[in-house]
Amino acid sequence: MALSIRHPKDFWTGIIFLFFGLGAVIVAQNYPMGTAGRMGPAYFPTVLGGLLTLIGMVAVARAFLHDGEAVGKFYVKEIVLILAGVLLFGYLMRGAGLVPATMVLLLMSAYASPKFRWREALLLAIALTIFAVAVFVKLLGLPMPAFGPWLGF
Repeated sequence: MALSIRHPKDFWTGIIFLFFGLGAVIVAQNYPMGTAGRMGPAYFPTVLGGLLTLIGMVAVARAFLHDGEAVGKFYVKEIVLILAGVLLFGYLMRGAGLVPATMVLLLMSAYASPKFRWREALLLAIALTIFAVAVFVKLLGLPMPAFGPWLGF
């Protein structure tokens, strides 16, 4: 009896989890492990990678046991917009500061939605930016400028 994939979404989700889980475990092998009481740099990635690998194996096994729906449309434009927003956030943080970087990230991510509306997206971006500044800069005192040197502050 030949095995066939009955749930493609579970199968590919499991493969992705296996890839990242095993990758974390392999990369962590170059660092000292330590113990549970005195964790080394490899401890957390190894444990997390092992758990991710275990979840991936369960998902792949389920793909052969349970029926499910096929993999849907791959949203390339949306993925590119969100990834570009995250990369721009990282680039803008140092030079432009937290406020512009967060605004760009949130607006680009919101633009990826088919339900995007400028007014709602702008209000949400302003509210979340104020929240981020209040939490990270004011309350936690993290050394990140609200506005960076590129803007003359």
